Amino acid sequence: MRYYQTDNGVRYVNPNDITIENGYRIEVFAEGLDAPGSILFTNNGDMLITNSGYTSGNGAVLILKNGYFEVIADRFIMPLLGITYRNGLIYVAHKGHITTLDLDGNRQDIITGLPSYGDYSNCRVDFGMDGKMYFGVGTATNSGVVGTDNLWVTEYSFFCDRPGQPIILNGQNFSSDNILIANREEMVQTGAFKPFGETNSRYELVREVKKASGSILRANLDGSDIELVAWGLRCPAYLKFFYDQLYVSNNGYDVRGSRPIANAPDEFIQVVEGTWYGFPDFAGGEPVNSPRFAPDGGKEPELLLACHPSMPPRPLALFPPDSYIVGFDFNNDRSFAPIGTIYIAEFGSIQLRTIGGSVQMFPTSGYRVSKINPYNGSISTFAINKSGFPSFITGEGGFGRPVDVVFGQDGALYIVDMGISLRNNPNIIIPNTGVIWRVIKE
Repeated sequence: MRYYQTDNGVRYVNPNDITIENGYRIEVFAEGLDAPGSILFTNNGDMLITNSGYTSGNGAVLILKNGYFEVIADRFIMPLLGITYRNGLIYVAHKGHITTLDLDGNRQDIITGLPSYGDYSNCRVDFGMDGKMYFGVGTATNSGVVGTDNLWVTEYSFFCDRPGQPIILNGQNFSSDNILIANREEMVQTGAFKPFGETNSRYELVREVKKASGSILRANLDGSDIELVAWGLRCPAYLKFFYDQLYVSNNGYDVRGSRPIANAPDEFIQVVEGTWYGFPDFAGGEPVNSPRFAPDGGKEPELLLACHPSMPPRPLALFPPDSYIVGFDFNNDRSFAPIGTIYIAEFGSIQLRTIGGSVQMFPTSGYRVSKINPYNGSISTFAINKSGFPSFITGEGGFGRPVDVVFGQDGALYIVDMGISLRNNPNIIIPNTGVIWRVIKE
């Protein structure tokens, strides 16, 4: 059991409050961290972590030395959630950029100007057997239409989703308050794949771009020759190769905005080059005009595309809506688990509801580490708080917001827990409440 003081309160940490699969033990490796987002180990065994920037606005990369984490470099644009190591360089994915960094802190921007002004940023880099680096770019919007839920509109009013191949629209336009003027009583119409306040027409053609929304891109290691690999993902949160096969965690639609979509699963996808994965008209391989995707008291969403590039494949594994799956890793040690078993962090989400005049929080899914059978896509819980709820709700000493999992060179599984959220606002992480947990086979 451990206690430590932060500027905003105290987090109680106790691994005994976590239920873990039989035959394993979980312990605290490090605590008091400020919004850690990811972890990696260099070839010589150094541990590096990121400060995502969610509490301070300052993304940073840190290294463990003599029992303390020291900053190698900071002032990366938040969110900083992904780092990768290759040939002495750390590849840092931060908003709109990919930057290389050496262990002395020397840095170079090798890719800038990625279309990451919207709801979802670009994710970590990984390296294929073809010698290229691969990375994901998120969508601008929840489901293809810019609206009042997109808080970036006033600063980037020109921005919207762009496809990875030519598409033909059905021509719907969606009405919302005009948030670009001081008096918001005026209404405005916005079409799919258009900036806020611009409409489209039936059977309108929208041309493709290379740096498409919701895409997987690849480039040379110096950032040159960017190519489109696949598109139609909504929020590729994390990607990684297992030998020559690329996998990505993709977060599903929310019930918000001009085109709310309910009950959309999170998807764990085995990426096939040249494939369209369904954004903005499919969820989990199914069209979103099915009644199951209708919000409570609303109607099912209409399809935005008049014809689809292809039938999107069904993901390898489907997680419950709002699990918010993020970082994952593959087991390579037979003594730990079957080779290829996938361990994945579920960040989780919270719904706020007003009951009896007071706002109350209701956890939905996530807040655990799960594992995926790579052969059939079945999912099982590996580690979860005994209550089933996040620690900032119950006060127990287990998981707050798991965000990454990585196997160390010691054979242990390391879990990055970004921290605990404010009780009255689950979207705000309390500074210095991050934890790294360590799991070993008994």
